[in-house]
Amino acid sequence: MKIVDVKTYVVGNPPPHFGGRYFIFLKLITDSGIEGVGEVYAATFGPHIIAKMIEDVCARHVIGHDPFKIERLWRNVYGAGYTLRPDVSVMGVLSGIEMACWDIIGKDVDKPVYELLGGKVRDRLRSYTYLYPREDEDPQSFYADPDRSAERALEYVSQGFTAVKFDPAGPYSVYDPRQPSLDDIARSVTFVKRIREAVGTRADLLFGTHGQFTTAGAIRLARQLEPYDPLWFEEPTPPENTAEMGRVARQTTIPIATGERLTTKYEFARVLEDQAASILQLALGRCGGILEAKKIAGMAETYYAQIAPHLYCGPIEGAANIQISTCTPNFLILESIQQWGGFHAEILTKPIQWEDGYVIPPTEPGLGVELNEDVALANPYTDDKLHLEMSEDPH
Repeated sequence: MKIVDVKTYVVGNPPPHFGGRYFIFLKLITDSGIEGVGEVYAATFGPHIIAKMIEDVCARHVIGHDPFKIERLWRNVYGAGYTLRPDVSVMGVLSGIEMACWDIIGKDVDKPVYELLGGKVRDRLRSYTYLYPREDEDPQSFYADPDRSAERALEYVSQGFTAVKFDPAGPYSVYDPRQPSLDDIARSVTFVKRIREAVGTRADLLFGTHGQFTTAGAIRLARQLEPYDPLWFEEPTPPENTAEMGRVARQTTIPIATGERLTTKYEFARVLEDQAASILQLALGRCGGILEAKKIAGMAETYYAQIAPHLYCGPIEGAANIQISTCTPNFLILESIQQWGGFHAEILTKPIQWEDGYVIPPTEPGLGVELNEDVALANPYTDDKLHLEMSEDPH
């Protein structure tokens, strides 16, 4: 079997844009007629530039390639152009291509991907959601209101969720890290306190930040949050210096989670070696793909660390997250975009199955999902904004 063609789709995510402004999907087509889908989580350039990158990488390394030869493909792309080092844009492109190859492999042998990577170790996957406003609510006022967030958390818990994530610590910029202001700390404590009071012990609290604090500032903030026992303190310092994040981890009782901005086993190895985090939030559309995620999870297992796949994009990456979580012994929890409804269901021919707080792994071959091309083509992304944009002014 050989890959003979690639198609890309830059899809606009309609309001309320949960999961980002757009999704970047690709489809690999083989000479046997089997097709595989993937998703690229890259925000460093405009999405149409990323689509051209996908086409370029495929022309150089993928067209004519046997999709079963994952390791050879991975090394060829990783080392192309005399690099042999993690590159967030290239690894995003490679991740989407690699997961599409696994989709093809699974369909060819008529097995879900998780059955090819060790087999199922759990029949359902615990999931969490971010606290999102209702469609009729003003997002700005919602995210500034701890009482409304507490009410919303209770609504999600009543649906079956046993964990919710929120990030009230304030804005982030290209000038971070910084010290949190007293207002930042007070606001964060109020949110955590109100939500804990609302949900009690029925749900874990996942405290998110965006790497915006100095080591000392993150420790100050963590000490104030400890009485409410969050399950994790996410990315307390920037991802570039894991030794400093390790200092935060040693100064707080809250487990540290990180990984959405990291790629490859090499960057995650430093997290583990520096004891910077005990929860790895690898994003399958960025970290290097499904097999690379399995290697990262294996390294984490030796440190008694767990994985909690990150999701702030579309449901194809979500499907890859589900596959790796299903066959990984040290899986902790899976990020969901609410119950995988709305556009995340419309863009697939069959939605991801969610029941009472848990995702049910699919039994269909490959990734277990198919892209609805009609919906993808009917929703092109025509803007020039990036998937995520940081403030260019200091806070």
